[in-house]
Amino acid sequence: QALNQYFIADNCSLVVAGTHGKTTTSSLLATVLHQADLTPGFMIGGLVQAFGRNFNLGTSPYFVVEGDEYDTAFFDKGPKFLHYHPQIAILTSIEFDHADIYADLAAVKRSFRRLVEIMPPDGCLVACLDDPVVEEVVSGAACEVAGYGLQEGLAWSLADLEISPAGTRFSVRKQGRSFGRFENVLPGRHNALNALAVIAVLDRLGVPPEVMAGGLREFAGVKRRQEVRGTVNGITVIDDFAHHPTAVQETLAALKAAYAGRRLVAVFEPRTNSSRRKVFQDRYAAAFGDADLVLVREPEGLAKIPEEERFSAAQLVAELQNRGGDAYYFPDTRKILAYLQEEAASGDVIAVLSNGGFDNIHQRLLAQLAGMA
Repeated sequence: QALNQYFIADNCSLVVAGTHGKTTTSSLLATVLHQADLTPGFMIGGLVQAFGRNFNLGTSPYFVVEGDEYDTAFFDKGPKFLHYHPQIAILTSIEFDHADIYADLAAVKRSFRRLVEIMPPDGCLVACLDDPVVEEVVSGAACEVAGYGLQEGLAWSLADLEISPAGTRFSVRKQGRSFGRFENVLPGRHNALNALAVIAVLDRLGVPPEVMAGGLREFAGVKRRQEVRGTVNGITVIDDFAHHPTAVQETLAALKAAYAGRRLVAVFEPRTNSSRRKVFQDRYAAAFGDADLVLVREPEGLAKIPEEERFSAAQLVAELQNRGGDAYYFPDTRKILAYLQEEAASGDVIAVLSNGGFDNIHQRLLAQLAGMA
């Protein structure tokens, strides 16, 4: 409420919502607006590298806000995004998540329908219509819906993806016609889609395509989103926030494509309220297909969760092994580091997946590889 009253206020509210990609997409939107001399105010759930912080008081009439579907407070169980009065909203995806506050996917959809309902008639929903749940939820929107995705026939679509360690290059089509060729520092199809949503918003705001292209090229990324923490002895250590099965799968697919020919090691800490519950037990087993080696840490705080609802790291490893995967279970971070000390080899790409600090495993691993620990 304070954010809306004192900072969004009379500005044009640009809200980025969805199960996945909110932080990256809102950071990208804020950064490119800044590069276009339309520096926005923003409040985002990650450190935007171009600004070195997660908030800003802008100089333009735009305010970018990450619209979280998590509940607002103990006395306000509605999602946070209902407070932000969006004029333009991006809706990236809708999946079941936050098992501690949502009973099922139907409950999640009800929350996002409330977002659709508060959109003004002259507003715009930029919605990823590759996602059938998003398509369902926005079907009753009173405002314009600008669909984007990989499929043809949408208002905005992607083509000619090229993924490398340097990022992703792609072509954009608007209403079936060529709009331009763009590149984004973050690798992966999902990050190209995030950029496409931003392009659709910027076009509506009147930003020229060449300015968008320059801003996308200059985007320095977001802390903890496919962030390369360092390379030692040919071993690259990457930090990523991925914790939901879909996020894990998309992140690993992006890294596998970007670092083709190199061994991809996934180090996973199930830490969120959802990932520490068995609700995603089976789905995680299918999420690590692009990893050549998977190391799974025992979740902390399981004692707070009823035994019959707990996620099992050991069971996940057993399931991965049954699928023919190379996977190992570890009771703590120290033993993961000891294993990597012996097994990591030049050429490896080690992706650390956690929404928490993971006992500072990234820096400890880099120091260990450099012989400093």
